[in-house]
Amino acid sequence: PQDLHQAQLFSDDVVSLVSQHHPAVRRGWDEAGWLAAEHIAPTPTHPGARGIIDQILDSRGLQRNIAARCAYFGLIPQIVAGSLLVLTTGRQHCERVAAHLPLRILPCPVPMPRLAYYQLWHARSQHSSAARWLRERTKEAVTALQVQHRHAQTP
Repeated sequence: PQDLHQAQLFSDDVVSLVSQHHPAVRRGWDEAGWLAAEHIAPTPTHPGARGIIDQILDSRGLQRNIAARCAYFGLIPQIVAGSLLVLTTGRQHCERVAAHLPLRILPCPVPMPRLAYYQLWHARSQHSSAARWLRERTKEAVTALQVQHRHAQTP
């Protein structure tokens, strides 16, 4: 909307997160198998809203099988770890949660653009020193996490 400002924080590859016992860990999957698998997705923010993954699929005339929704994104990895559900989201989030749960990260067989993550703020807080301070600290924290992530990827 016109009254919101935004700044991109980072971008990330799209991957799928599954239980270490998911059949796709052994067999792999193709586009048809991935679309047919039972997916879990966050509850939409409002009726009729479509998440970015589903918007991309819609633009290609594809539809995945969303078997479950969860209002709490932070709980989804635990649900995935104990089921055969598939979560498709950014690689960095998946790497963080997979380090602590019996999960595997698999490539998404449908080519996806990188996910872009932003911070948004209302125009009325654009010049607020407190809001500007918070935006700057948020950017610094995200930048530090990106540096950590890059160092963790380097052997």
